[in-house]
Amino acid sequence: MSVLRSLEEKLAGLVEGTFSRAFKSEVRPVEIARKLAREMDQHKVVSLSRTYVPNEYTVWLSPRDREQFSGYEGDLREELSAYLLEHARRERLALVSRPEIGFKTDERLRLGEFGIQARLVRPDDDAGRAVSAEESHTQVYSASGRIAEKLAEPNVRRGRAQLRHEGRAILLGSSGALLGRSRECDVVIDDENVSRRHAEVRPSGGAWIVRDLGSTNGIKVNGQRITGAQSLRPGDRIQIGLSTLTYEEG
Repeated sequence: MSVLRSLEEKLAGLVEGTFSRAFKSEVRPVEIARKLAREMDQHKVVSLSRTYVPNEYTVWLSPRDREQFSGYEGDLREELSAYLLEHARRERLALVSRPEIGFKTDERLRLGEFGIQARLVRPDDDAGRAVSAEESHTQVYSASGRIAEKLAEPNVRRGRAQLRHEGRAILLGSSGALLGRSRECDVVIDDENVSRRHAEVRPSGGAWIVRDLGSTNGIKVNGQRITGAQSLRPGDRIQIGLSTLTYEEG
């Protein structure tokens, strides 16, 4: 039996064994472990000789799920850290430090949903302090297998509006989303042709619009360059720099 399989069974054992009484919510430790490994795999940074992966992870839970985990978080963090460490070794991925897992509560999450945010933190060589970090968007997973989504408030008035970018569905909150090259944007587009704060997609007058924020290279909708703002319909393609985002409603 491989070490990885052993660790998976050990994590599953937390549900059926010692901690079975504690984990009565829909979220299970083994589900979190597998999604953590997925986030590790999806946020690789390739250098000349190594492939680095995030070493800090924040797991967001609904209030009810977090309550079920209270009193066991310390043990669970250690188990998840060991799982990720072995996963990285098995896949020959480089870590700048042992994986650290933290738990937080988000009121917007429903029972059975959990979010994960991964960060690659580079420690200072002299003092060991974290001097820089690259972090991913928070991805929401569901124990019932719903699609991964960016953590945001659902738009209940018109259903779920979202942008699809590079194979990922980014759920739009009630205030919309900022698009650009800056890490402070809701949708970060790593492209020199994209301005730091390039455009926004937000609700307006009962519809969703895309608006250019005075970018250098502008935006196109369905291949046509626009000025100012334009309303969106499901299936519309928004081109920003070399990237194309598709607007959808579900």
